[in-house]
Amino acid sequence: MTRNTTETSIEANNGDDAERSVDRVLASEGSDHAAVKRFGAAGLGNSGAQALQSDAHYEADRDGDQFDRDDRHALKRVAGLSTELDDVTEVEYRQLRIENVVLIGIYGQGNLQDAENSIRELSALAETAGAVVLDGLLQRRTHPDPSTYLGKGKARELKDVVAATGADTVIADTELAPSQRRALEDVVGVKVIDRTAVILDIFSQHATSREGKAQVELAQLEYLLPRLRGWGESMSRQAGGQVGGAGAGMGSRGPGETKIELDRRHIHTRMSRLRKQIKSFAPAREAKRANRDRFEVPSVAIAGYTNAGKSSLLNRMTKAGVLVENALFATLDATVRKSTTADGRLFTLSDTVGFVRNLPHQLVEAFRSTLEEVGQADVIVHVVDASHPDPGAQLATVRDVIGELGARDIPEIVVFNKSDLADDDQRLVIRGLEPTGIFVSARSGEGIDELNARIADLLPKPEIEVTLLVPYDRGEVISRLHVQGRVISTDYREDGTLVTALVHPARVPEIEEFVTAEVK
Repeated sequence: MTRNTTETSIEANNGDDAERSVDRVLASEGSDHAAVKRFGAAGLGNSGAQALQSDAHYEADRDGDQFDRDDRHALKRVAGLSTELDDVTEVEYRQLRIENVVLIGIYGQGNLQDAENSIRELSALAETAGAVVLDGLLQRRTHPDPSTYLGKGKARELKDVVAATGADTVIADTELAPSQRRALEDVVGVKVIDRTAVILDIFSQHATSREGKAQVELAQLEYLLPRLRGWGESMSRQAGGQVGGAGAGMGSRGPGETKIELDRRHIHTRMSRLRKQIKSFAPAREAKRANRDRFEVPSVAIAGYTNAGKSSLLNRMTKAGVLVENALFATLDATVRKSTTADGRLFTLSDTVGFVRNLPHQLVEAFRSTLEEVGQADVIVHVVDASHPDPGAQLATVRDVIGELGARDIPEIVVFNKSDLADDDQRLVIRGLEPTGIFVSARSGEGIDELNARIADLLPKPEIEVTLLVPYDRGEVISRLHVQGRVISTDYREDGTLVTALVHPARVPEIEEFVTAEVK
């Protein structure tokens, strides 16, 4: 979904319009046994998964100055000229001011509810990317058609839907093979993209830091590489045959290099530079982490599904002022803030990028450096949206990604956020999913004290009690005890400071010269 440089600011669609478009996407015409479901006028109410909150004022003033959110809303697209194609090859070169989209998906026997949840999420992704969802199709079939994904008959029906609604883009609720995308474009006559392309587009819009932009660009190029194509003169041979041999000597006469091969080479070169650039950010990040390790500051990583309220929870716990928005993937860059336990121990809280079902592997690989905060944390706070009709799917999705990062053995605290939006019946179901989970509301503050206490219990604790007599000219030892251990008592004497503290076993040799057994 290409951003036009001449976009004009308009007001964002209100929540009612977005909800009606989602309900229209999931409305059924016919019986539950029908092989295809059309998104008609009658909605399904709240039976499907709500990817976005209907409460637009879920963020409170405590979230700080949300100037980035205002900037995003100032760049909404405006309606432009018709984008219907006379020649489907034009799709690679046109620019859109606004995109009206039709969603498509397939589901197997007995998986209708999962398909509806997924299509609602895709609708929210499209809305976040700046599109307007008009209509769509859900077809029941065991496997996607290897040629056109939906099958030839339903592809022709999709063409009629596109023509009737005036849509200019079709979005598939999966990752399409390049051949499937091209074949479906040939049938419907408009641009066809997949779920992965929408997620990548959202990431490209929301990335703000240099590292985040480089990671997104790398993921986009990895996605684009197998999908390159060209036509006509753009596929002509370069410096081949007699042209290449004229004055170039022996060994230069050959088929030459095609334009598409040049594009591939340029992409490989750019990807190589991006990987080097991303690696260049590692020393600064490792230096910060080494500084925390040197002082043995435990770390807590906040992970979870996108729009589950991770940033809101971080703001509630630390007053960080991180951007909060009722949108998918609102924040991408890791944010680290310090906090303390009730007994005075220092630790860090890290907010990480959100996850989503079918998260593109390109993003997992590109954002691996950002996700290192999860893999190297001492405790993981796993945030789940308690108001979501399918929290079990959120739990499973996030735990799969945590497993890919090699962090399954790290202690996990499951937090059901937005509990103020969940009724008693929902809480009962959620409790069955995770009996040890904590119900928390970043808006009202419910459960925050219990969460802080659980974090304090799971953080590494100093175990060895020592009594030290530290000279007054060695004040750094006392300071280090406050940061790395837990000071129990302090007594100031003529010959120094008598301190009783709990320290980690690894720190005992460093302070052994000050250890005294005499306490007067």
